[in-house]
Amino acid sequence: MDSIVPRITELAHGGGCGCKLAPSVLQKLLATQPAAQPFAQLLVGNEAADDAAVWQVDDKTCVIATTDFFMPIVDDPRDFGRIAATNAISDIYAMGGKPILALAIVGMPINKLDPATIAAILEGGASICAEAGIPVAGGHSIDSVEPIYGLAVIGICRPEQVRRNGGARPGDRLILTKGIGVGIYSAAIKKNVLPEGCYEEMIESTTLLNRIGADLAADADVHALTDVTGFGILGHGLEMARASGLSLTLRRSAIPCLSQAERLAQQGFVTGASERNWASYGADVVLPQDLPDWQRLLLADPQTSGGLLVACAPERSDALVEQVRRAGYPLASIVGTAQQGSAGIQVVP
Repeated sequence: MDSIVPRITELAHGGGCGCKLAPSVLQKLLATQPAAQPFAQLLVGNEAADDAAVWQVDDKTCVIATTDFFMPIVDDPRDFGRIAATNAISDIYAMGGKPILALAIVGMPINKLDPATIAAILEGGASICAEAGIPVAGGHSIDSVEPIYGLAVIGICRPEQVRRNGGARPGDRLILTKGIGVGIYSAAIKKNVLPEGCYEEMIESTTLLNRIGADLAADADVHALTDVTGFGILGHGLEMARASGLSLTLRRSAIPCLSQAERLAQQGFVTGASERNWASYGADVVLPQDLPDWQRLLLADPQTSGGLLVACAPERSDALVEQVRRAGYPLASIVGTAQQGSAGIQVVP
């Protein structure tokens, strides 16, 4: 009798960016580590929760370095590879750079997954790298108890085009380039109840490269960038607020969502990471008193390969939204503002 091939999501205790350590846990761990400074050429290190490290080579060139990997969020192995690669490359775009090469990070339970499945994961990742115009130039693999895949990615940019999660200015408008709700969709996938058409919608979003970040960084009116991943729109918004020394206001009704995310959240399809996220940073978020609990969890929903959060000059915000939409991000929207005040987030209807 042939053995039953397991769903790859069944081999992991969590999936996608929902696997990330809770923000509060990560903060405690990093507090015990030595600071990456002082190195004069290290423009961005681990001091402000930025998306990648940046090393200035000379007056015209910076090298950007990042790594990202996680367990399966979907059961199709090729789609898993595509999502993981898109997510890893996003960190380069979020710093204002362009990727130049990637290295594969592979951990697979080789006694549970057949070689064809593992090969499909790698092929999916390589296909996204090809779309980004970069090679998978090497990597490292181990036999692990859960399937893990991701990339280490190197990129480049000019020093003046480096964009950090800090740098937002009072009065800036905030733009989000993709809809939220990926974690909610993944929770529905786990229970085999994701509505028809939603899987394709999720794949389209999570495999859409954030290459618009490099274009935005060339605009002096774009002051800060970060990508929205495992800590949700609230968590990554808070990182921007803290790094910029400002308060952010997010308008709940303006935040774009995947088409069925709100309905599924109301039905209880949320991940454990949403509650872990909220427990880590909820004290720095002011919510409307009548906000339903499912909306709170939606705002804390972990995004895998989510969009970019952009802080820009208010007089350019409408034009920049149109630029982003024309570039292939139809849900891009102005979702809030930055203003003077203690670092935190206020959510308004």
